[in-house]
Amino acid sequence: MDNKQYVCPKCGNQSYTQDQFQATGGTFAKLTNIQNKRFITISCERCGYTELYKAQTSSGMNVLDFLMNS
Repeated sequence: MDNKQYVCPKCGNQSYTQDQFQATGGTFAKLTNIQNKRFITISCERCGYTELYKAQTSSGMNVLDFLMNS
């Protein structure tokens, strides 16, 4: 949300929090518990409405995640 003013589409509030989470995608990733999908979340501080934005993941992070979950 850099350089843009956030306005919640539900309540019109202009303050938000940003976070992220990772999830698995595809059969192989689910079987090996590799979290190869990353998302950025933007949540309205007033009503809690949350939007998800797909983020890029690096191969190095996928390998590290695989090794740590083995």
